[in-house]
Amino acid sequence: MTDREEVKPTANERMELHVEALFTHDQNGRLLAINEPWPGAAAAPRFFLGRSIEGTTLCRFRYDVPETLVAQIESLCADEPINGDIRTKPNDFNAYMDLLQGERFTMGPCYIIPSDAKPNMQVVSITRENIAAYRLDGFEWLTEEIEFVQPCIALVRESRVVSICRSVRITPRAHEAGLETLHAFRGRGYAAAVVAGWAMAVRKRGRIPLYSTSRENLASQKVASKLNLVFYGANFIVI
Repeated sequence: MTDREEVKPTANERMELHVEALFTHDQNGRLLAINEPWPGAAAAPRFFLGRSIEGTTLCRFRYDVPETLVAQIESLCADEPINGDIRTKPNDFNAYMDLLQGERFTMGPCYIIPSDAKPNMQVVSITRENIAAYRLDGFEWLTEEIEFVQPCIALVRESRVVSICRSVRITPRAHEAGLETLHAFRGRGYAAAVVAGWAMAVRKRGRIPLYSTSRENLASQKVASKLNLVFYGANFIVI
């Protein structure tokens, strides 16, 4: 166990790890780009709001949002209610969308994967060195990104990769999970097994494994429930 794990981060600190993993920042803490580990990162959204179970809020803005608008929205963030269901839309949802002239938004729950999460099925680590040994029907794209998304943990059936969890956002302190399971193999517990295996591999690297999803993705939330992931807050992102 590392020192980072022995001193467990607060819910607000976990939210900071989350936003740092999702986006690159400039020296002023403004959002620059989506923190994808492969080349060609897309631009960051205009606004990120994280609400934690401790009643704290964390907001970040893209570098080109005017300071006057930043100050106005920060005052709204500070007044977000500390009680209630933070998985619902923020209290000032309409104001955020109007002020930022947002085209769309995403939001969803955020979890940390506990250290006692273990896969209940055999999983394997997929690397650049061994990927050719597996069939990638449905995961052909993994060959191009494999070197960027380590660790990558897979569940294999008859030499075919059917479910994977890999690092799709990476910082020196934390990794965010990217989970994919072939449609024909869903509902068998494979996703939970690869997430648990991935979390173990991330912790071996001295990093904190984070898991987040959208509020519409009920299947992903079901995986979180199966693994007893620790809910620490919800994000709200204006594109």
